[in-house]
Amino acid sequence: MTATASTTPSPYRVTTGRVLRSEWHKLRSLRSTWITLLSAAALVLGVGLVMGTTYTSDGGDSDIDTVVLVLYGSLLGQLCVVVLGILVTASEYSTGMIRASLTVVPRRLPVLLAKAAVFTAVAFTTMLATDLVTFLAAQLFLHDTDQAAGLTDPGVLRAIAGSAAGVTLLSLIALGLGCALRSVPGSIGAFIGGVLVLPEVLGMLPYDAVDSALTYFPTQAAGALGSSTPLPGAAAPGPALLALCLWAGASLAAAALVLRRRDA
Repeated sequence: MTATASTTPSPYRVTTGRVLRSEWHKLRSLRSTWITLLSAAALVLGVGLVMGTTYTSDGGDSDIDTVVLVLYGSLLGQLCVVVLGILVTASEYSTGMIRASLTVVPRRLPVLLAKAAVFTAVAFTTMLATDLVTFLAAQLFLHDTDQAAGLTDPGVLRAIAGSAAGVTLLSLIALGLGCALRSVPGSIGAFIGGVLVLPEVLGMLPYDAVDSALTYFPTQAAGALGSSTPLPGAAAPGPALLALCLWAGASLAAAALVLRRRDA
């Protein structure tokens, strides 16, 4: 008799849901996740409360958009979320965890996409909740000033959501840099130099075309999203959001290309 071997399908198939669950467990189990998110929330809320408690109608800031004034701390909070985005990818290369991840998911790209999806959900939810609480808390002190506003006022909710989206998309750019460069210090330096410093340097050039292009650079586009009224010289919210999404997509595409072509 000839024995025939029967093959039993493995119950441990790699699925999208399981890859997402794995990345969620990794993200929430890291102490750095909670430190950076809480730091970002504390900075946004703290600066917002300072703005609310110290504001006076005759102080010369009445022309500043209310949402921009209250959420001024987002400029500091976004740095914490950007660092977290870099840590999500680059830190796995420094610890060697990436080898285990890519061994389990040899197609590689699902790992990057799952990291980006989980991080986006966590970062946007955190920043949106923080921005809402900060705005409402600051308005407790601004209710009798010319900066008094409510969530139902034109453009306010859009600007609050836009501020959270801007920080999240900037951090996705950082996440892509972390995967492409595979170094936490190198990725932080690249983000500071390429995203924060380079537009300021290009802005010194005396060309109108450069000024027009700069309105669609990441930080400038993110700033346009967080204002309830049009900012002078800034892009409209729709084009600004599209530009920021394209920047984040380009960063993730570069990361995917490096991930596919280089060994872990």
